[in-house]
Amino acid sequence: MQAKIKKVELRNLEIEDYRQLKKSMIESYPEMADSYWGSDDIERLLSIFPEGQLVILVDGKVVGSALSLIVDEKLVEKRHNYQQISGNYTFSTHNPNAEILYGIDVFIHPNYRGLRLGRRLYDARKELCEQLNLKAIVFAGRIPNYREHAKKLSPKAYIEKVRTKELYDPVLSFQLSNDFHVLRVIKNYLEGDEESKEFAVLLEWNNIYYDDSPKLINLKKNIIRLGLIQWQMRPLNNVEALFEQAEFFIDAVSGYGSDFALFPELFIAPLMADYNHLSEAEAIRELARHSDPIRKKFQEFAISYNINIITGSMPYLEGGNLYNVGFLCKRDGTSEMYTKIHITPNEVIHWGMKGGSEFKTFDTDCGKIGILICYDVEFPEISRLLADEGMNILFVPFLTDTQNGYTRVKHCSQARAIENECYVAIAGCVGNLPKVNNMDIQYAQSSVFTPSDFAFPSNGIKAEATPNTEMTLIVDVDLNLLKELHEHGSVKTLKDRRTDLYEIKKLNS
Repeated sequence: MQAKIKKVELRNLEIEDYRQLKKSMIESYPEMADSYWGSDDIERLLSIFPEGQLVILVDGKVVGSALSLIVDEKLVEKRHNYQQISGNYTFSTHNPNAEILYGIDVFIHPNYRGLRLGRRLYDARKELCEQLNLKAIVFAGRIPNYREHAKKLSPKAYIEKVRTKELYDPVLSFQLSNDFHVLRVIKNYLEGDEESKEFAVLLEWNNIYYDDSPKLINLKKNIIRLGLIQWQMRPLNNVEALFEQAEFFIDAVSGYGSDFALFPELFIAPLMADYNHLSEAEAIRELARHSDPIRKKFQEFAISYNINIITGSMPYLEGGNLYNVGFLCKRDGTSEMYTKIHITPNEVIHWGMKGGSEFKTFDTDCGKIGILICYDVEFPEISRLLADEGMNILFVPFLTDTQNGYTRVKHCSQARAIENECYVAIAGCVGNLPKVNNMDIQYAQSSVFTPSDFAFPSNGIKAEATPNTEMTLIVDVDLNLLKELHEHGSVKTLKDRRTDLYEIKKLNS
């Protein structure tokens, strides 16, 4: 390596660079000294895909390069060798309308290795892949140290030992450290590659921003605005009074451009005051008569205020059984029901409630979301299954009477955000209901929790309301940060699971 470097430059390859390019290629591959690209080859490559050809210069000298084509995904999926993927070295396989950025060459001059110049080339390729909205980067990497282990190890065993760092391979180790994952081993890939025994490892880097159906309108948003409603329990004369108060909050959070309005669990409980002369079990069944009218009214609100509304929860009678349910009322006018799965002892003893038997993610115009009612968030298995289905935001309407209960909901919600690499929004009721049995007092602090990594708040709390005060909380969450976390986080809790040892799965699904 040179004693002093004045300037490092990364740019697109130009035909005027060819002489230096050729010299560096020959010196980089002394074992294949006659296998370099000719000037006609480079000129042809630049004519069909100039933006895909990159060079690194140190003090004006070409010391590294990365050459690429765009090829059809079906071509990559087939068994192929270097000659086939390059169109018999004519680059006829290049298709500007295809999905895959295929790397046909990359090197760094041996005198300039150790400066992370190869990483710059790989990062530039990734940026190009994103800019061109391509699905992935794929290439077949050599395994030059395999020759030393070929008698004892199969290619598959060698790759695994490199992956676990029991062995070092100058090419494969570098590629794995740059977030590429192994697709398969290719036999007889590059003729004359004796170091690799003509084996190669097909590697892939997925573009997490790839959009297979780009649209000019109705694009899914990356910045999602949440409107959380910390609802004050107050006497209500009738359901119209409930609608009036709810509309006030929906209007408020919609006025700030919120995509979602989240109401708390059982926020309609004040209507139960009319039935306080009945037993608790009878009173809540009377309250359940309001659930369908409330769903229909909130569907109207969702359309009128152009907002997705999560209606917290309310009692619901079906087949003689009492459930704790809520509705996702979408701004397109449709609605879906979700059900509380785990029922607290209090709900069973006083109301005779039953738990639901179905949970799922919901597709919205802001991506996939999950909704769990209060106690359900204290069971990590459900959230993990929702995360496996692609959930980005978990909404938790809750109702707790004491700080003890709230602490359980809060800390479990924070744990769900960290372990599932998602946002968790919780909203609860505050205040007192002295004329409603079993609903006397409430304690809440509505919040939005995040994963814990550098792109997020260090304490994992995006925002939180003032405790025990009626208010709204307006919070923006960035879905792109989740994508980055999934692929490049300090830790990757979803990817690093030992699925060879354990798994969680739905039953009867």
